[in-house]
Amino acid sequence: MAVYRLEISPISRSAGRNATAAAAYRAGERIRDERTRKLHNYSHRTDVRHTEIFLPATLKDGEASWARDRERLWNTAEAAEHQRNSRVAREYQVSLPHELSAPLRLELARRFSRELADRHNIAVDLAIHEPRAGGDPRNHHAHLLVTTREVGPLGLGAKAGLDRSDKDFAKFGLTGRGELVAIRERWASLINDAYRAAGLDLRVDHRSLAAQGIDREPQPKIPFRLLQMEQRGVPSEVAERIRAAYRERVAARAARQALAAGAEAVDRSAEQLGPQTQGVEDVRRRAREAWMALRREALAAAGERGPGPERNLSEDHAADRDRGQKRAVDEDLGL
Repeated sequence: MAVYRLEISPISRSAGRNATAAAAYRAGERIRDERTRKLHNYSHRTDVRHTEIFLPATLKDGEASWARDRERLWNTAEAAEHQRNSRVAREYQVSLPHELSAPLRLELARRFSRELADRHNIAVDLAIHEPRAGGDPRNHHAHLLVTTREVGPLGLGAKAGLDRSDKDFAKFGLTGRGELVAIRERWASLINDAYRAAGLDLRVDHRSLAAQGIDREPQPKIPFRLLQMEQRGVPSEVAERIRAAYRERVAARAARQALAAGAEAVDRSAEQLGPQTQGVEDVRRRAREAWMALRREALAAAGERGPGPERNLSEDHAADRDRGQKRAVDEDLGL
């Protein structure tokens, strides 16, 4: 199944992070931070397949050559910010389709990097990582570390990209959210183009399930290492909690759907009864019966029915429970 993933996050000093350490880790290199004098050494990494720095196409050959030096680029980014809570960089982390070959994954990541650099007039530091030994073999992914300021021949300029102010976005008739959605949509389009070019009948969608008209809960994401533990016969409490939370969300969605159907049943019952003499109590009774029947069906479909502690209640307690449910149903239906 094709998977879409694009996570965008800031590299901010307020979170105790800095651009030099982020760049060194992702590229698997040694970078010394000139501001703190700390050496960030990740040269031992063996899962970094490719690194490359992209600059805007508007810069002529040889211009801004300083920005192609990773250590100089990110030290310049640090020096450009003067506040304790400054955002010194931004990261785009994407999953690369495991169904594609390594050269096609590389070209896909490079194309996205070029487009971001040109779109926002920024520097984009690309690092492609392979799946780690013992991890999910499908976990090919890329980190795109980008400057929060425009890059020029002599240094960094004004804030750019998603780090523009709302006022700056408004000058172009845009919004920050609109730009974010456009980037997510473009990444999905590039993946789908790559699938088609490779002759693969696969497709991804950047939209939420609701926006796609799919009425279900997103599948739970269980870390691969936990799945490996369970395959070896070692139970995982964390994995079970994730599944339990998912089942609760499914049951809650089913109950909401049943409630909506129950409200419709009230309307239908009222229309059918019209001026007849059955009265409000008859409408309530019919609506409750319809609502409870639909709710039982929904919970059964969600796998939530089964032996529970309520089956061991005394008859008096069960009667109290039923009266309480009756009141809750009436409140939900507005009766």
